[in-house]
Amino acid sequence: MQGNLPPEAQEKIEELEELQETAQQVAVQKQQANNDLNDAENALDELDDIDEDTTMYREVGELMIDTDYAEAKEDLEEKVDRLEVRVQTLEKQEERVREQFESLQEELQELLSGGGGGGGGAPAPGGLGGPGGD
Repeated sequence: MQGNLPPEAQEKIEELEELQETAQQVAVQKQQANNDLNDAENALDELDDIDEDTTMYREVGELMIDTDYAEAKEDLEEKVDRLEVRVQTLEKQEERVREQFESLQEELQELLSGGGGGGGGAPAPGGLGGPGGD
């Protein structure tokens, strides 16, 4: 099917497919960061219910190391902060990819409709409905 398309349209389709892969990768990273953030926030909430004198341990590789309440709380607060920034960064990246995808999709549609692409504006292969499942 792509054999009937002009080279410019074929290039746009390839770019769209690459952007779709990028969007999927960013979505997976964002989901993982959100999961890690939820875990860290839950652990921080649990610390509120623990007596500050309770013996606590943290995992370092395959070892369990003795830690105190203040250090554990500080570590978790820093982790939550880092993960919040990570999620925000991934959300911005996701939005940029979505905008690039939509722009490229419009360019392809113009090429196919106005450029006599031989396909008569037929949908592009690969289910190019857009990243993010709009």
